Amino acid sequence: MTDLNVIIPNLHWNYTGVTATNRMIAPRVARLVAARWLGPDAPAGIETMTFGDLLKLRFGGKHPIVWHARRNNEMMVGVALKCLGWPLRLVFTSVAQRHHTWITRWLIRRMDAVVAPSPASASYLKVPHEVILHGVDIERYRPPEDREAELRKGGMQTKYAVGCFGRVRHQKGTDLFIEAMCRLLPQYPDFSAVVIGAVDNAAFETELKDRVAKAGLQDRVRFMGELPIDDVPPWYRRVLIYAFTSRNEGFGLTILEAMAAGDALVAARAGAAEAVVTDHQNGLLVPTGDADALTDALDTLMRDPAAAAAMGERARAHVVADFSVDAEAEKYAAVYRRLLG
Repeated sequence: MTDLNVIIPNLHWNYTGVTATNRMIAPRVARLVAARWLGPDAPAGIETMTFGDLLKLRFGGKHPIVWHARRNNEMMVGVALKCLGWPLRLVFTSVAQRHHTWITRWLIRRMDAVVAPSPASASYLKVPHEVILHGVDIERYRPPEDREAELRKGGMQTKYAVGCFGRVRHQKGTDLFIEAMCRLLPQYPDFSAVVIGAVDNAAFETELKDRVAKAGLQDRVRFMGELPIDDVPPWYRRVLIYAFTSRNEGFGLTILEAMAAGDALVAARAGAAEAVVTDHQNGLLVPTGDADALTDALDTLMRDPAAAAAMGERARAHVVADFSVDAEAEKYAAVYRRLLG
């Protein structure tokens, strides 16, 4: 532990979008600085540490160590440890696109560096900060050689599919996606729909399934629930079109994942969508919470699968050029090095 420079805490016991972001970038950071992961869901490519190891640091060397928090509780732990004598430099990545509570503002003011993953998130910060846009693993999320064959591997019998991934809840706009699919799938027999994500509210999901059943589409709309981490990337390769439907979002990493996989994208103007997507070039942007606009945009792509595939190719090229996770890691490593002197 004597050469440790950065601690990446993951102090949340459920798998969330923050966890996914942490898992993606941490191994890249570990190639650039001596970093360790603290908490569950550690990815391959970075060494882990225990809470016992953390305790030993209080009585070890006095060289500074970066504590990179992405949640309020992680900021709280970092502030407490620093007050108790741990030689920490505190970094916080703030994804929220809303006014912060007083406790969050109090914690942020005690950080040594603050980063926002999008200009929209940065607009709510009242302290000096910098913007480092998220990146994505362009090898893990890549286009398939044969999208229809991949879809068959997933057990779907249609030629094409539309996907919506993320926690199944109102904030994520899963209901908007189901509304659009109930309107469109009867017109497009070559298409099916896939919903992947943990269910926060069983009654909400039941209501969506009832809506699908009333439309007679239960054989063409598949609710898959939460999948193991490694089982999700293949589904990006299986769908032709991806719908990002969040009503509000910190960033929306699934946008980059879908684009990297060569999916045609319809994205609500939430999170970093407007910073990532060039409307009508590498995706279609729609207002948040607007089922009619979402339906119209999806209809445009479902009507012309060849044009959708071409849009997906442009999306992939855009992500490869500007949103690699390696470039994101380099920028974070520069922040760490500055704090470490």
